[in-house]
Amino acid sequence: MSEFNTTVFQPSLFILTGLRGLVGSRLWLGPLLSLMYIITMVGNCIVIYLVRTERSLQEPQYHFLSMLAGADIVLSVSTLLSVLKVFIFGVYEIAFDSCLTQLFFIHTSSSTGSGILLAMAFDRFVAISNPLKYTTILTSSRVTKMGLAALLRGMALMTPLPILLKQLPFCKGQTLSYSYCLHPNVMKLACGQVKINILYGLVLVIFSFGVDFLFIAISYVLIFQAVLGIASREGQMKALNTCLSHIFIVFIYYGPLLAITVMHRISLRSSPVAHAVLGNIYLFMPPMLNPIVYSLKTKQIHAALRKSCKIQRR
Repeated sequence: MSEFNTTVFQPSLFILTGLRGLVGSRLWLGPLLSLMYIITMVGNCIVIYLVRTERSLQEPQYHFLSMLAGADIVLSVSTLLSVLKVFIFGVYEIAFDSCLTQLFFIHTSSSTGSGILLAMAFDRFVAISNPLKYTTILTSSRVTKMGLAALLRGMALMTPLPILLKQLPFCKGQTLSYSYCLHPNVMKLACGQVKINILYGLVLVIFSFGVDFLFIAISYVLIFQAVLGIASREGQMKALNTCLSHIFIVFIYYGPLLAITVMHRISLRSSPVAHAVLGNIYLFMPPMLNPIVYSLKTKQIHAALRKSCKIQRR
C-alpha cells in the first residue's frame, strides 16, 4: 500500500513547459509575449470603450464585438501570470488548484467567445437578409440575452472539468506541454478511469465549438444566398464587405483550435515544440488580432477611433 501511495497521488504542483526545444527562446519570447499581451489588453479595452461611448457604434454588431473583446480580455488575464513567469522569470511551477482554476477560465472564455462569434454570424445574416427589420429583431434586450447565454453556457459546460480532474489520481509525471493549463493536457497525466473525462471532453468539443462552427457555416450559406439575391454588383460587394472582418476572425479562431485538437489525438507523432508553438498561437493570436482587424476593416470603428484621438489631443 505504501508503494502504491508513492506512485499514485494528487500532485501539489505541475511543471509548465516553455519552448525548451529552442535554444535561447526566453530571450526573445519573453519580450514578444509581453508586447502581445499589451497589444491585446489595450486593443480590446479601446474597443469596449469606443462601443460604450460612441453613438455611431450603438448597433448590435458592435455590442457583440465588445462582448468578444471582454471574453478575450478574460482569456488573456487567465494565462498572463503563468506565461510570463515561464518566459520572463524562468519559473515553471504552478500549484495544482491554481492550474485547475486557470483551465476553467481558459476553456470558459474560449467557449464564450465561440458563442459570441455565432451570435455575430446571426447578426450579419439578419443585417443582410432583412435590413429593414434589423434593429427590431436584434433589440438591445435580445443582444444582451444572447451574450449572457454564451457566457452561462460556457460556465455550465466547463464547471465539471476541474471537478472531474480533482477526483483523479496522477501517476504519469507532473510536466505539462504548455506554459498554461488545458484540460486534455492535465488529463493525460492522470491514471485510473479517465474514460468519463475523455468522453466529456469530446462532448464539450462537439456541443460547444463544433455546433457553433456548424451554425456559423450554415449562417454564411444563407448569407451568400441572400447576397446573390441583391440585384446590383455593387450592392453584393458592399454586403459581403460587412462580413469580411467576421470571416477572418472565425478562421483565426477555429483554425488553431482545430489544429491543436488534432495534435492532442496524434501526440505520439507530433513534435513537443510544435505543440508549444501551436498552443501559444491558439491563445495569443485571436485576442490580439480581433480588435486590430475590426479597427482596420470597419469604417465606423476606424472613424470613432480617430474622433476619440482628436478629442484626447485637445
